[in-house]
Amino acid sequence: MANQGRRLLDRVLAGVPAGESPLTHTEDQPARPARHAPWPSWAPEPVVSALVERGVAQPWRHQAEAASLAWSGAHVVVATGTASGKSLAYQLPVLSALTVDPKATALYLSPTKALGADQLRSVEALGVPGVRAASFDGDTPMAERDWVRAHANWVFSNPDMLHRGVLPNHARWIRFLRRLSYVVVDECHTYRGVFGSHVALLLRRLRRVAQRYGADPVFVLASATVADPAASASALLGVPCAAVTEDGSPRAGRTVALWEPPLLDDLEGENGAPVRRSAGAETARILADLVVEGARSLAFVRSRVGAELTALGARRLLSEVDPALASRVAAYRGGYLPEERRALERSVSSGELLGVATTNALELGVDIVGLDAVVVAGFPGTLASFWQQAGRAGRTEATDALVVFVARDDPLDTYLVHNPSAVLDRPVEATVLDPTNPYVLEPQLACAAAELPLTPESLESFGGDAALAVVEDMAARRVLRRRPNGWYWTSHDRPHSAVDIRGSGGDQVVVVEADSGRMLGTVDPGAACWQVHSGAVYLHQGESYVVDHLDLDGGIALVHAEKPDWTTTARDTKDISVVRVLEQRAFDGVTVCLGEVEVTSQVVGYLRKLPSGQVIDAVPLDLPAQTLVTRAVWYTVSAGLLGSAPGGAGLIPARIPGALHAAEHAAIGLLPLFATCDRWDIGGVSTALHQDTGEATVFVHDGHPGGAGFADRGFNAVVPWLVATREAIAACACPAGCPSCVQSPKCGNGNDPLDKAGGVAVLDVVLGVVGESAHDARHGHVVQDRSAATRP
Repeated sequence: MANQGRRLLDRVLAGVPAGESPLTHTEDQPARPARHAPWPSWAPEPVVSALVERGVAQPWRHQAEAASLAWSGAHVVVATGTASGKSLAYQLPVLSALTVDPKATALYLSPTKALGADQLRSVEALGVPGVRAASFDGDTPMAERDWVRAHANWVFSNPDMLHRGVLPNHARWIRFLRRLSYVVVDECHTYRGVFGSHVALLLRRLRRVAQRYGADPVFVLASATVADPAASASALLGVPCAAVTEDGSPRAGRTVALWEPPLLDDLEGENGAPVRRSAGAETARILADLVVEGARSLAFVRSRVGAELTALGARRLLSEVDPALASRVAAYRGGYLPEERRALERSVSSGELLGVATTNALELGVDIVGLDAVVVAGFPGTLASFWQQAGRAGRTEATDALVVFVARDDPLDTYLVHNPSAVLDRPVEATVLDPTNPYVLEPQLACAAAELPLTPESLESFGGDAALAVVEDMAARRVLRRRPNGWYWTSHDRPHSAVDIRGSGGDQVVVVEADSGRMLGTVDPGAACWQVHSGAVYLHQGESYVVDHLDLDGGIALVHAEKPDWTTTARDTKDISVVRVLEQRAFDGVTVCLGEVEVTSQVVGYLRKLPSGQVIDAVPLDLPAQTLVTRAVWYTVSAGLLGSAPGGAGLIPARIPGALHAAEHAAIGLLPLFATCDRWDIGGVSTALHQDTGEATVFVHDGHPGGAGFADRGFNAVVPWLVATREAIAACACPAGCPSCVQSPKCGNGNDPLDKAGGVAVLDVVLGVVGESAHDARHGHVVQDRSAATRP
């Protein structure tokens, strides 16, 4: 068969004028043949027969290897590509255990409800005798929950429900927990940062409660391809974990295209910067072309609003070609009501919908077979996520597929489409989590103590000395009570409901239509001031609403239906102070630090913008300030070095704020290349004279209380990180700075002042000192490296 991926690519390029191709690189990746293994001798005949009847003649090698390790009692992580059949690797040992021992039980955990629902359907379809699989999540009706506790032997849930619904009520789950044989942790690479740190401690709580009732379950983890999966899984579980990584599944060939939207000639952005056609608009056009071709396609878009706009744009284009096709495109995202999600999932699986614009909710969700194309609108934050999304295309051996990566107007995206090897040849990242983060450890230990008294022995699994220090502090504040046999929770109220394991800091803000009282969706509390402030445009199911009032105390945003021809972007102010320096490297005129900082931010207004990017006006807001204690990496530069910047840059004092600001923005944009994070997980501040350092300083900080490990990665990779940052700025063709290099979509100062050339000069100065010193260190010379534990 001719390469369908290339044919589809030619189709979406058909309308592009000659000589204006947006492609920066294309690559054809070959198909991979299957490698099978025999069914394990220990697998019961009813289980094997059920799988064979569902079309699995033989397992692939990695499936059989992982299943056999789990059956032998070893904790195991299977880390192979999308559509590599990781489900069978845990279904086989779990179904076998439930068949051999009618009293055995198993627990399945997934990061999304869509994935859990899909996996439950898969197990139910097998029809293995004696297997009573059931869902237990936030969508499970209350009337069904008692039946699940009393009768189900394979429960499908998620970390949120385990945290709030199962462990606080473990006495009601005795039947289930005392015979718990397996715990499946699906898509475990998504458990990173603060969320991953919470889940790591949550799994330790689960093991402790299960052991209290005499069970010691085997954990089977499934992951996209990640760096060092054994170490990542062991850090998540707190116990050694074997890894299976050699993928024996077949894979269709695919064409990967890197695509940079063109500059728009007649439009200017903030401060006169050139504007590119948006990734969302470009993706909508590509998606429409693919649907016209009859290609089943997914478009992954970075935000909920973006997914809605992309679907709207594609439907509008299709309605001009064939109105019947417009109804075959939809948006899918978090925040929808359960019945809306399920209906969309069925339509995607059946092929009723040809094109879907989605957030990463479908990156891990429904097991969609036979997709012809995937469009990734904007780098999803990690290479692991990128390949997970790309892997949705070409899920049948017979047909080649197309993957298009459309760059946003963003420093990292621009860097990647012009450096293809950074996408196509670079190994994927290791996951980053820190279970000893005190902002995570304290609430998790409070929950653990409320479940069962904490003992010195049990604290070992929660972090040893770090956990002991937190517990002793809680006892001093009388949150816990110390008794001879351990620490006890002192309150009658359980702490679980107040602990948000996804790190958003509290209960969701509910979005309600004021006239009808209809609940439209929810927003994370940490994002509420940005997304649903008064005057904000809120999109839901293709319909637009304008926010009338945000009540942060009541957790509600009231909206009315409206179709404005503009969108809104919040603006904030930010200040930062150094609390404690943890590590410090001092060079000749440059100091690089890692430490704890306090960040104070306040949303002070918003911009109204036309779809072209043109700003209509700025509207002030009066919202409360928010304080965040977290970790940051920062560097300081002496006035003498800045004054002698190389290349005649002439960094006179008047230019220094704009130069530092440009270097800060670009560094934030490029850090996700070195840390498993997203641009929106981190923030920054730059100043020509910081009150705590006494020098010009650029900070990049984690966006979560206590930090999520991202600043640490930046500190450890400071030279390659800043080299890539400098390259991204210098390689951009714009004359004075644009969103592809130094402008930021979330800059509280409206991207002013910004000095692109000055940003390059600052980085040249820093790298001229730090880079040379790093080179000396690699060749045996001495580099000054000091640590401090007090505020400077």
